[in-house]
Amino acid sequence: MPRALVVGASRGLGLGLVEELARRGWEVLATVRDTATSGELNQLALGGKTRIETLDVTDPYSARELHGLLGDERFDLLFLNAGMGHPRGRNVVTADDEVIHRLFDTNATGPVRTAEILLDLITPQTGVVAFMSSRLGSVADKTSDHADLYSASKAALNSLTRAFAARHADLGLSVLSLHPGWVKTEIGGDGAPLEVEDSVRGLVDLIEKARGSHQRAFLDYQGTEIPW
Repeated sequence: MPRALVVGASRGLGLGLVEELARRGWEVLATVRDTATSGELNQLALGGKTRIETLDVTDPYSARELHGLLGDERFDLLFLNAGMGHPRGRNVVTADDEVIHRLFDTNATGPVRTAEILLDLITPQTGVVAFMSSRLGSVADKTSDHADLYSASKAALNSLTRAFAARHADLGLSVLSLHPGWVKTEIGGDGAPLEVEDSVRGLVDLIEKARGSHQRAFLDYQGTEIPW
């Protein structure tokens, strides 16, 4: 039975990923910042389909504590889903330093730092490390000032992801930066055209295909390559 560690799973796409992986027979460890705010995920855990631990990607001690708790457990997938949306009504000119720091730490440095801390829990040669990115993080496609800070944070994530893949090339892992589409979530909003279930179905298809392939790519949920 394949095993997955999904970071940032309390709601939205993270919760959807846990549900889809469990449906396909994966054993899932899901992390949240606060178990008190993860009602639906708690119900999955009560049903025996997953287990829950706490983790805050902006706190390195939190990741190290989880690593110590897991000991010699091994996983076939590490999915870094934790993130935050664009600060409403603010851009690079109007956002204060605290907001900018929190956005970049949550969306870029925190996820990659967490992946580094948890890396030796991932099965070499066949394992997959996936980062929830966004098409808005494509520098090549950036032609407007829409969501400039969010876009920059995801571009930073993509750059750090590529460095992560290069640094650990000897492990033979597949390292994916994934765009889930415009999805009806807290970040995507009610006007988004895509349901969570459709997005995560495509994402898990890509993950299962990537196992053992040593793939490095920036893809949307349908498998279309996105320019960096």
